Amino acid sequence: MIVTGNDQDEIFSWQQYLASEFEMKQLGNLQYFLAIEVARSKHGIFLCQRKYIIDLLWETGLLGSKPVDTPIEQNHKLFQCSNSANIDKGW
Repeated sequence: MIVTGNDQDEIFSWQQYLASEFEMKQLGNLQYFLAIEVARSKHGIFLCQRKYIIDLLWETGLLGSKPVDTPIEQNHKLFQCSNSANIDKGW
């Protein structure tokens, strides 16, 4: 479980309550969770999946691949088929 907020006293109280109900331990500041890196600075919190992508490229043998700025055709024009049925987007 990740506990976060801007009131340190409230976070501490919440952690105390959870520890009284469940067996848990404090792991410190979040740095990596579910393949997402968490970095903090004075400007805010930043999330990134750089390590996950590098690991994925390494496992697939594509670590030396060259990046592509735009992997689709530039200025491609999309159009609507006139003979296609309307789609009900309501749930």
